[in-house]
Amino acid sequence: NNPPYNTGAFRFELTFSPNHPLEPPRATLRTPIYHPSVDPEGRVCQPLTTHAHWEHTTRAIQVLQDLLLQLDSPDPQRVLRPDVARELQERPEEFRRRAEEHTRLHAEPRPD
Repeated sequence: NNPPYNTGAFRFELTFSPNHPLEPPRATLRTPIYHPSVDPEGRVCQPLTTHAHWEHTTRAIQVLQDLLLQLDSPDPQRVLRPDVARELQERPEEFRRRAEEHTRLHAEPRPD
């Protein structure tokens, strides 16, 4: 919902193991995004879904809400792309420009 990503729509995939809910799901972003917490393969740095933080009572909607919050507000502590995180901290306008351009090129149109 926030710039620089609010001009496009992004697809997520949640993969559940046969041992769910004892094991966390894996969140993957299927739409390319210029974000410090998402690597080029779509893997997301999301502590909520790590074995160390996972609670079997956590619901899928909570995982998605956490993911959306993280994407809307990049956290320099949740980093899979250090170069992008450094750019966000040191040159925020350049980061925003690149993220907006990447969104324009790769994201899907937002539904009405």
